[in-house]
Parts: sequence; C-alpha cells; structure tokens
Amino acid sequence: MRERPRHRRNSKMMDVIDVLAMQREKRSSLQKSITMDYTSSNDSFTVARFIFECGMKLEAHPLTVATAATLYHRFIRESTAKAYDHYLIAATCLYLAAKIKDDLLKIRDVMNVASNTLHRGSQPLELGDQYWSIRDAIVQAELLVMRMLKFHVNPVHPHKYLLHYLRSLQAWFGEDEWSKYPVAKTSMALLQDFHHVPAILDYPPNLIAIACINLTLQIYGVVVPLMDECDQLPWFNVFLQGSHQGEAVGNNGEDHELLRSGTRDPRCPLNLFE
Repeated sequence: MRERPRHRRNSKMMDVIDVLAMQREKRSSLQKSITMDYTSSNDSFTVARFIFECGMKLEAHPLTVATAATLYHRFIRESTAKAYDHYLIAATCLYLAAKIKDDLLKIRDVMNVASNTLHRGSQPLELGDQYWSIRDAIVQAELLVMRMLKFHVNPVHPHKYLLHYLRSLQAWFGEDEWSKYPVAKTSMALLQDFHHVPAILDYPPNLIAIACINLTLQIYGVVVPLMDECDQLPWFNVFLQGSHQGEAVGNNGEDHELLRSGTRDPRCPLNLFE
C-alpha cells in the first residue's frame, strides 16, 4: 500500500491543533466575559450571586448556600441597607449557614475565597493585621446577623417539599417516562436561582417548590398523567389538600389562585424566570 506523504499528515495535524487552540481561546474569552465585577454593584441580586459563587468555590452543600442567601435577604430587609458592607454580611451569612447546616467550612477558607472573588487575582490573605481585621469583622457581623434576625437562623426551605413532590410525580409518570425529561434537575436549578432575589421570602416554601416544578413541566411541555381523572384540577392540587392547606395557601387562597391561573401578576415568582 502506498504511504501518504508525511507533509500532508503534518498539515492535518496542524489544522487539528489550530482548531483546538481556537476553541480554548473562545472558552477563555467567554469565561472572561461572564466574570462579574462585584465591586461595581451591591444590589441584592449581585450580592446573592456572590454568595453562590463563593459557595461553589468552597464546594459548600446547596442547602448551605440557599440558607446563606436567605439569611442575607432577611438581614437586608430588616436593616438599613446602606449602613452595612453587603459583601461582609454575605461572607458572614455563608459562614453562619455552614455552621447551621453542619457544613465544614473554615473561616479562613471563607475569608480567602470571599476576598479573591471580590478582588479578582488577589493573593491569599497572610497572617497579618488585614487578616485579623477581616476575621474579627466576620465574627462581630455574625453576632449582629443573629441578633437582627432574633436568632431565627434556620429557615424552612422549599427543598424538602421539592423532593417530596418530585418523588410523587416520578411514581405517577413511571420510571421510563420520567427519565425522558430532566424535571428534577431543572426544578432544583430554578429553586436555587430563585434565591438570588428577596422574593424568596414572600411565599410559603411548599408553593415555591410547586412553582418551580410547574414551570419546569411547562418548559418541556410535559403533561402529568392521569389528570383526566382529576376533574380538570391542576396536578399540584393534591399537595394542597388537608389540614395545613389554609396555613400554606393563606386565608383567602390568593397564592393558590396565582399558581392555578399562571397569570402575569408581578408578584408571581414564575415571572422571574422568563
């Protein structure tokens, strides 16, 4: 068999290398474009994103990060926002949430990650005056947060409701049909994203879980089976029945109507993901 010329093989190899280099450069430029400069803003969404980024770098549990974001939103709502350093409060809430959820995050790691995330490219904090000043500030801010929230720092999260509802839906769908759509993964992503805004405080946790699942089903165009046998009631109606319905939905059923109608009421959390 006739051997191919070596220069042709080398040319093809160089083309492959050039393509790979272009892909790496494109990924690098994309990463730079989505990197946020936190020093330019301190609104609640940006600071919540800061908490999530720090939590991801620290490999914190998702429930720890959600707790930190919730504590931050509650603190800002209860306090005079301009009177405090938002990013110090955010780092403090992350450290406090790790304690609450038994997530092993060391204060030094939280400090270094928060500092590097806020000031991109900065070196790890050395054991000097700046280190001890920041550490003392976090310790003092931790006490402030707890006092401001009246020591109610372990909120009821929508996550447990979300898990329960997803398991029930999985049984309704059947394993084969359920595996066709990433309902669980997308619902959890929407729930975590909802923690970026203080509206997470405005709704009962069970309704937030239902809203995330319902939006996911709408995104993928999934119809819950056996609904024809339920008198045209929405699939989530079964989860709102029972002795706790009045407490969860409200005396006038206003939140229930928001879920049923899917209206464009600006208070409805579903609007936040459009």
